[in-house]
Amino acid sequence: MSAYDENESKLMRKVKENPFVPVGIAGFFAIVGYRLMKMKNRGDTKMSVHLIHMRVAAQGFVVGAMTVGVLYSMYRDFIVKPREEQKSMQNK
Repeated sequence: MSAYDENESKLMRKVKENPFVPVGIAGFFAIVGYRLMKMKNRGDTKMSVHLIHMRVAAQGFVVGAMTVGVLYSMYRDFIVKPREEQKSMQNK
């Protein structure tokens, strides 16, 4: 049972460190699900074109989420942490 607790806490720690990873995964599945439901009403569009559009949209969302996550972590590491360190140095 302790291994389960360790894995769960590790997952929650990773989610707190990188909150945009679950957002990217959820967005990927949302776009794929939406495009699969929309496949019935694709009209005269070829199947391959529809699947390519679905793949590009899902990959674009994931890349966008990764980019925002990297920018957030850079902001946290290079702007927030130095400010906190300066405040702690001034308080000493």
